[in-house]
Amino acid sequence: MKMHIIRTMFYLSFLFLLGMSGYSQTKDREYPIQPIPFTSVKVNDKFWAPRIKKNHEVTIPIALGHCYKTGRVDNFLFAAHTKEGKFCTEYPFDDTDIYKIIEGASYSLQTFPDKYLEARLDTLIDYIGKAQEPDGYLYTARTIDPAHPHPWAGMQRWVKESDLSHELYNSGHLFEAAVAHYQATGKRSLLDIAIKNADLLCRDFGPGKLDYEPGHQIVEMALVKLYRTTGRKQYLDLAKFFLDSRGKGTEYSQDNKKVVDQTEAVGHAVRATYMYSGMADVAAITGDEAYVHAIDKIWEDVVYDKLYITGGIGAAGGHEGFGPAYDLPNMAAYNETCASIGNVYWNYRLFLLHGDAKYYDVLERTLYNGLVSGVSVSGDRFFYDNPLQSLGQHSRKAWFGCACCPSNVCRFIPSLPGYMYAKNTTRIYTNLYVNSTATIDFKGSTVEVSQKTDYPWDGKINFVVNLAKSQNFEMALRIPGWAQNEPSPGNLYSFATKDNTAFTLTVNGKPATYQMDHGYAVIKRQWKKGDEISLVLPMPVRKVVANAKVEADHNKVALQRGPVVYCAEWPDYTNGGVLNLVLDKNASLTPDYKAELLGGVEVLEGSASQAKRSTNNKVELSAVPFKAIPYYAWANRGSGEMAVWLATEPDAARPSPAPTIASTSTITASHTTKTLLAINDQAEPKNSNDRDNLNYHWWPLKDTTQWVQYTFVKPEKVSSVKLYWFDDSPWGGCRVPESWKLLYLAADGKWKEVQNQNSYGVEKDKYNKVTFSPVQTGALKIEVKLPKEYAGGILEWSVE
Repeated sequence: MKMHIIRTMFYLSFLFLLGMSGYSQTKDREYPIQPIPFTSVKVNDKFWAPRIKKNHEVTIPIALGHCYKTGRVDNFLFAAHTKEGKFCTEYPFDDTDIYKIIEGASYSLQTFPDKYLEARLDTLIDYIGKAQEPDGYLYTARTIDPAHPHPWAGMQRWVKESDLSHELYNSGHLFEAAVAHYQATGKRSLLDIAIKNADLLCRDFGPGKLDYEPGHQIVEMALVKLYRTTGRKQYLDLAKFFLDSRGKGTEYSQDNKKVVDQTEAVGHAVRATYMYSGMADVAAITGDEAYVHAIDKIWEDVVYDKLYITGGIGAAGGHEGFGPAYDLPNMAAYNETCASIGNVYWNYRLFLLHGDAKYYDVLERTLYNGLVSGVSVSGDRFFYDNPLQSLGQHSRKAWFGCACCPSNVCRFIPSLPGYMYAKNTTRIYTNLYVNSTATIDFKGSTVEVSQKTDYPWDGKINFVVNLAKSQNFEMALRIPGWAQNEPSPGNLYSFATKDNTAFTLTVNGKPATYQMDHGYAVIKRQWKKGDEISLVLPMPVRKVVANAKVEADHNKVALQRGPVVYCAEWPDYTNGGVLNLVLDKNASLTPDYKAELLGGVEVLEGSASQAKRSTNNKVELSAVPFKAIPYYAWANRGSGEMAVWLATEPDAARPSPAPTIASTSTITASHTTKTLLAINDQAEPKNSNDRDNLNYHWWPLKDTTQWVQYTFVKPEKVSSVKLYWFDDSPWGGCRVPESWKLLYLAADGKWKEVQNQNSYGVEKDKYNKVTFSPVQTGALKIEVKLPKEYAGGILEWSVE
């Protein structure tokens, strides 16, 4: 009996990543390529191993602490009526933060056995079980007070599911946590809760029953995990039903077309990638080629014209999602951390379907840049959005009201080793290069593969293959696109110059015989114990240029070495200026590993220039030492300027401005935020929704009167001002003001309106100039009446 349990639990662990586990005797298809579980890979490198440990020791405990402090745990106690109180957090999906932390902790327990943490999970699961209603419904935002549910929820179950309720989203994260916890501990406590909830969904939804499509996708791939764990086919059928129900709503939640008719990535990026992942899971089992065709076309749309160089997706902050093709602003880049995690999930599944290295090229880019940037080096501070440029208005936070990103980090990081290897019936795939040892069950015996490498800082990877008896099979080693003069699939990005240094591959010290197959160097031979493979990937510093259609990156380059994208950041420059840097196209840059910096990073060093505008409006350049750090490590030393894309021509930089009355003024306002500095930074807007320009806004203070004041260094005689209004229509909540007026501080200390000679303009996409009778004053103030339904904002305010 004991050996049966051990074998069963190993099988469950083996299939953890996709939930491909359980007792099902069905003969359904599966992914043609199978994952090697993270429990079979022991990571001991300098990059990922410390992060996995820190996630266990720091990130998960502080995330749990925040869930207690913010009332997320109390919501379950209130729903269970073991404690009196009202729903006390902001969003109806706040339950999922606990589910995601349980999922991540369950993964982590398999690497770091921890009785205390396991007991904490047992307590939380007990609370969750008591909060569940008798028929399986589990949604604290309604159960606490059914007569007064959360405003997003509606008066009856499910009626607002396609809109804002997130009831099925909550169920999805519950199922994912339940499968992970069962696989980690063998306990059915959370799994039984999930099954009870899933059975309710099957009773309520389906042909001839409710036909609401999920407003926020994840329940689809979670139901597939639950199906694989339990063998209950109704869960798989419901996942497909939910996917096929789409086509009745808006682009925002990918509901504008049937899923099989979608060819472009639109709407909310997290919802999108979760849906595409669910489609891949269902297609792998059912053989639905229409699903595969759709997600293949959507992948091309994302990678060929909507992917950031950091692997981030979802450029637009207004709807946290995809914008038009090639619209990739840097300062306003949203790139939600959750979207990067979803991008990894999706590309991983596409690899399992197709066996093409191009999906791992995208996955690796996202992993080392746009995903790991979401958590600080210390493991206790986070980014929700991940821009590629900053004036200092961005800083890492300890927690968020909407805390989906920190809890998502908790669950992703410990699963990382499971993305390194995969196999089919004839081949072992090596996809990520990490100092580690993997034990792979292959063809009825065990193959041990050891990697020795300092990747991502060094391109030398040595493997030792150990097996009990000689076997004939293929070892497929991914050769990254960046090592073959292709930074990303398609032509969205390219290297400024070609590097003809080829990778080298040897077996037992001799040149290897291999064939290239979809980005993999495939070595087929009779492997014996102790065989050694050596792969050397060239890692020069490369300059990346964007497609000419990406207006934000004209006359700019990004820097990359290996899989790591770099940025320039303020602490490395004496005056803190980064956006004014000009880097010569032919500048030579040298990598240098700094063990004491930011947890140990390779920096790039060389020389550059800084641009400054003189009083006669000419741009002057002065030489400065150049230094760049990995993008993922930015904002760990405080807030300040940062840029990924660096100007190669002065007109593409932001020269330090010459002093003016406005730029030297002290700014105060009725609504104080970090972005007040936008008003007098002298950055010329391209339009009223210039997302590469910093804006100051009054959101969410609509239908109010607000003010902003300049206090001059000394009294000045002034006679005109220019205002460039911020308006982020159609998605955002800011519009040009209803009206405004200009006041000056008179000699008697009172504010008086200027005698303007023309109207107060409120036009978009231009400066609105007001000329008035000259006044001698030490301060100006604008009073702005905001529209009834919108807030407003300012891009620039100049004074003459």
